[in-house]
Amino acid sequence: VAGSRVRFPEAVATRLRAQGMASAKGAVIDTAIIAGTMAIKRTAELIPFCHPLPIDGCRIGIDWADARTLAIRCEVRCVHRTGVEMEALTGASVAALTVYDMCKALSHAIVIGPTRLLGKRGGKRDVGEVG
Repeated sequence: VAGSRVRFPEAVATRLRAQGMASAKGAVIDTAIIAGTMAIKRTAELIPFCHPLPIDGCRIGIDWADARTLAIRCEVRCVHRTGVEMEALTGASVAALTVYDMCKALSHAIVIGPTRLLGKRGGKRDVGEVG
């Protein structure tokens, strides 16, 4: 499980809410979820030494953490000898980048981050909280 944040200037957040999270490019949240899902599946092509893995499932959720910040949560599942934390981090990162891309016409003062591992279960050791 990985997460990322996208923080907007107040006026941009207000405008996005008023527009139903749509920008001139289209539906921000839906597009970010699709992009993050595609990125999960292509992680081995993007990051050297990552093994291609048979992904059993992924889920990306995006919602307001506060009045100006979107929280992105990316969960990836796989039964394999190695973990899928790089896939989860890649999915969360690309979803955040997509939000930025969809909204940059409104402001370039949008801030991405932090992007971080929230938890991992399995492999050599468990990390953080998962669930």
